[in-house]
Amino acid sequence: MESVPLKVLFIGGEGQFAQDVAAALRDAGGVVETAKFTAAGDALRGDSFHAVLFEPPQPNAASLFQITSLAVRAPDLPVIVLGSDRDAAFAVEAVSAGAQDFLAREEFTPQKLERKIRSAMERQVERAALAHEKENYYSIFDHLVEGIFRTTPDGHYLLANVALARIYGYQSPAELMVRVTDIARRLYVEPGRREEFIRLMQEHDTLSDFESQIYRKDGSVIWISENCRAVRDPQGRLLYYEGTVQDITRRRQAEEALRRSESLYHSLVETMPQGVFRRDLQGRFTFANRLYCEYHRVKPDDLLGKTDFDLYPKAAAEKYWRDDLRVMESGETLEILEETQPAGAREKRYHQVIKTPLHDEAGRVIGLQGMFWDITEKIRAEEEIRRANAELARSREELRAKNLLLEDNLRMAREIQLAVLPQQYPAFPRGVPPERSAFLFSHRYEAAETVSGDFFSISALSDEEVSVLICDVAGHGVRSSLVTAMIRALAEELKPLAQEPGLFLRKLNSDLCAILKNTGSLMLTTAFYLTANWRTGTLRYANAGHPRPLRIRRAEARVELLANASGASQPALGLFENPWYQTTETTIAPGDFLMLFTDGLYEVQGQHEELYSQERLVMDVKNLLDKPADQLFDELLKTIRAFSLNHEFEDDVCLVGMEVAEKPG
Repeated sequence: MESVPLKVLFIGGEGQFAQDVAAALRDAGGVVETAKFTAAGDALRGDSFHAVLFEPPQPNAASLFQITSLAVRAPDLPVIVLGSDRDAAFAVEAVSAGAQDFLAREEFTPQKLERKIRSAMERQVERAALAHEKENYYSIFDHLVEGIFRTTPDGHYLLANVALARIYGYQSPAELMVRVTDIARRLYVEPGRREEFIRLMQEHDTLSDFESQIYRKDGSVIWISENCRAVRDPQGRLLYYEGTVQDITRRRQAEEALRRSESLYHSLVETMPQGVFRRDLQGRFTFANRLYCEYHRVKPDDLLGKTDFDLYPKAAAEKYWRDDLRVMESGETLEILEETQPAGAREKRYHQVIKTPLHDEAGRVIGLQGMFWDITEKIRAEEEIRRANAELARSREELRAKNLLLEDNLRMAREIQLAVLPQQYPAFPRGVPPERSAFLFSHRYEAAETVSGDFFSISALSDEEVSVLICDVAGHGVRSSLVTAMIRALAEELKPLAQEPGLFLRKLNSDLCAILKNTGSLMLTTAFYLTANWRTGTLRYANAGHPRPLRIRRAEARVELLANASGASQPALGLFENPWYQTTETTIAPGDFLMLFTDGLYEVQGQHEELYSQERLVMDVKNLLDKPADQLFDELLKTIRAFSLNHEFEDDVCLVGMEVAEKPG
């Protein structure tokens, strides 16, 4: 910063001191512009400065107001007040009003003035970084799904986030903290529950999964789970409690429904004329009804945890285990004839057996359930065994054929997915040769598996305006590729909104949520959408949780991130039903190059468990600024592969570039 010539706006002063200051700055190679306070706003809007020097006419309240006004108008510039060393009290008040520093006329030297300005510039940068860090902290704090609290031991809230207010039914954390001044009485349904909470905290200083019923603002009752810790001062005195809250109402309702269902299930299976059993993924019994236990001459408690190897000869047990694996791996119901000889029995018996996979709430196989009944007197053992073997052989052949068909379908799906990507780019205006287009496009697309969860499109909205959409569905493979196909279809239907990026993403999110809600699946999708007009030089965009694109300004050898105007992140698609997506507007000029990409480009692990960060991506792009777009993309991908531990990308990668060329003549 020391080598940068200073550019300073001098406000107010017109006497000898002002002339001395201006001369000192100009002698040091700086630039000084002067303005009256009434014209300061126009001067600050019309140019960029390193600092503002302000010499107030009088050290009074009106001057303090002017200092504050300058600090508000130019929040990124340090304001240095000039005055007299006789105004020490005013100097303190000036800094409180928003100034970075105060320089007395009696202490003025060119060297001290320059040190003051550069020091103030550095402090202003540090202040801006601190403010940004604070903003990021509160953004994360208020966007967490879990409720976060801090309370006094006697039941007053000291801190609460948005999620906690939402769980308890309040409009904001402020309303929650004002309304709930006695947690024990206003929240907990069960009398004495807060006292139990306090008792456990006094004994252990921490608490996990403390489940309770609580009243929401509207009087309805929900279940919550609390995790908490006690915070003490260095002398061990209790200061407050802090922790997290989760709404577990659905889980508790599901557990209660499950208990009722299991009660009904057990009452039914105990009266059935068939033997019923359950086994886990390791083949261990987790349940058996009365008939099953009587048949094997064991008590229910003695059977739990055992396997078929504890009941049958080794060969038979191995056969049953193979059948179990078939059911659990295929996810299909199996009906077969089984040959058994229980312990102590003289002859073999034959039973019709139905085995069905058991699934958890997420659809994962967690074991199987079986049912059997004796058919020894109906069918001869040898005939039943041959039929069972034939059925097994047929099923294996069907499985092999299905696998081959699945592979063919995947190959076809990949070909279709690549075909729907842009095969040629639009020219602006329509009809000009591609090399003379106002916008020049390029892309690179690599799938981690046969099919990909990344997608992009480039569309001409008019002879002057283009739209570019890039999205990334979480994960990769068939499920992600199906969601990208849905997004492509939805984007086509949303062409009437194509010129409004924020509304476009909002409607796309709404339609996607409606579809995914019916499937019962949650598929997080990030997206970035822009429109650009080559004639007006206008760039408008909106971001739904997607990595921020890079704007490469070749003329200035600069690479910058395209952030939202508010600076706050916005949610990915498919998470919330009606979020608001902000449209940000800026300008583009010939020589600008926009680079859009998915997170597979930089979420790469290096040789020493180091991750390829966005900061490193920006640095590598800067090193390739002089390269044409296609060469830049190829060399960047080569650089990241060289960094990667396996020299490959583990996730889908999509790169889209848009070069702003000279306007057609």
